[in-house]
Amino acid sequence: MKLNIKAFGLAFGLLWGFGLFFGTWWMIIIGKALGAPTLISKFYIGYSITPIGSLLGLVWAFFDGLIGGAIFAWLYNKLSSKEK
Repeated sequence: MKLNIKAFGLAFGLLWGFGLFFGTWWMIIIGKALGAPTLISKFYIGYSITPIGSLLGLVWAFFDGLIGGAIFAWLYNKLSSKEK
């Protein structure tokens, strides 16, 4: 079975982006937004536990997930075709 690279990348990008977006808002709502730098902010420029930071994180995480998911699907297709 082959994975559709574009569909897998898009799905993973949406999952990763909205996961970070909703996770950030969860931290804002429960009051854990202390303004301290996070590990994610070292990778995603401009990300912070703020409303604007959640939008920047959504964009960064979407493209990160899109590229990572596409690479994963491509690699899966290459390795699964060699087994047969």
